[in-house]
Amino acid sequence: MDHKEEIVAGLDIGTTKIACIVGRRNEQGKIEILGMGRSRSEGIMRGVVANIPKTVESIRAAVSEAADMAGVDIETVNVGIAGQHIRSMQHRGMKMRQSMEEEISQSDIDQLIDESHRLVMPPGEEIIHVLPQEYIVDNEQGIRDPIGMSGIRLEANFHIISGQVTAARNINKCVHRASLNVTELILEPLASAEAVLSHQEKEAGVVLVDIGGGTTDIAIFFDNIIRHTAVIPFGGNVVTEDIRQGCQIMRDQAEQLKTKFGSALARENKENEVVCIPGLRGREPKEISLRMLAEIIQSRMEEIIEHVYFEIKNSGIEKQLIAGIVLTGGGAQLKHLKHLVEYVTGMDTRIGYPNEHLATSRVEAATSPLFATGVGLVLKGFEYLDRRRPKELVAAATSKADHKEPVNHSKGRIGEFFSKVLAGAGGLLDPEDDI
Repeated sequence: MDHKEEIVAGLDIGTTKIACIVGRRNEQGKIEILGMGRSRSEGIMRGVVANIPKTVESIRAAVSEAADMAGVDIETVNVGIAGQHIRSMQHRGMKMRQSMEEEISQSDIDQLIDESHRLVMPPGEEIIHVLPQEYIVDNEQGIRDPIGMSGIRLEANFHIISGQVTAARNINKCVHRASLNVTELILEPLASAEAVLSHQEKEAGVVLVDIGGGTTDIAIFFDNIIRHTAVIPFGGNVVTEDIRQGCQIMRDQAEQLKTKFGSALARENKENEVVCIPGLRGREPKEISLRMLAEIIQSRMEEIIEHVYFEIKNSGIEKQLIAGIVLTGGGAQLKHLKHLVEYVTGMDTRIGYPNEHLATSRVEAATSPLFATGVGLVLKGFEYLDRRRPKELVAAATSKADHKEPVNHSKGRIGEFFSKVLAGAGGLLDPEDDI
């Protein structure tokens, strides 16, 4: 398949919705969204699979809708993972090299990453991502890209993200049962960050806050490096639940009230504004004050923001985050939320739309904050293809050399180096791999 015609599908398995987004890369390197499918998520609780058959059904519905709209067959998907079981930690890896003459190569870095993937984790946990932050060559600190340098001792600081083995396996199982293969399993806030943050924001220091239905995901960047990740087990669903209990109404009515009339700032509503809710089977309709509704929403959103602010302070770089906070996800659509976040944290805030790397597309809805994770998973899919391409070219070149010419000593060494590159490609999953 021509590189221009490559198509990537992202599958966002969320608590309230399952979204499948299909995209291709145009000549300018921008992503064009070809199709989008969405289904109600029945079997997910706070980002974790709670019912496999229902989840499989929802995945099939979303993927089938996206495939029909895009006019393509979807066989492989890039899948997001979240949930309160996600943990992150810092780790320093080290490798002693044999020769000062030989330059540091991608092979050395891949070996370091591969070794970090083999770290011993607590029982029931496995590593999802090993993200290099900076490198140290012979005690020379703060190196972004050591390839081409000379040195014996190569070290790297890694941001390691781990999660429960069972959570990852269950997601994998659901996708396989829906007759699909998994390319990669990606932490959802990393995907959302890819879709809504600019390069300058990551450089200046920024906090991405993705408010979903079941969880609020956080990713903090500074100097273009991921510094901190966290998943808070609260999202838009707890706000809906509070409205349901506080107003004594049905859950669906509470959700509609929140999305149509909800506000994160009570003072923005007048005392006498009311909305009428039809009563249950012959009962009187119920009048609900919009000021009271906003007070319920504000108190719960303040709690979520306090959790976010705790994580920002926990990262240790609170004072260096010049670009402030970027809100995305379905919860970011709540009226006046930007002002509430600025009021609670004192940090500059904007709403993040996933159009940072998108070409103009016929699927307008894809640019809503609701689909930031799905769009990010598509972008991550193209990143994966770009990483694989050099390795495929290397493999093709070596097999060509093996078949056509007798190998002399120097070619043998090159072949050995290439095979090390391929063997050291840590952290990537083949579609057929089981997690």
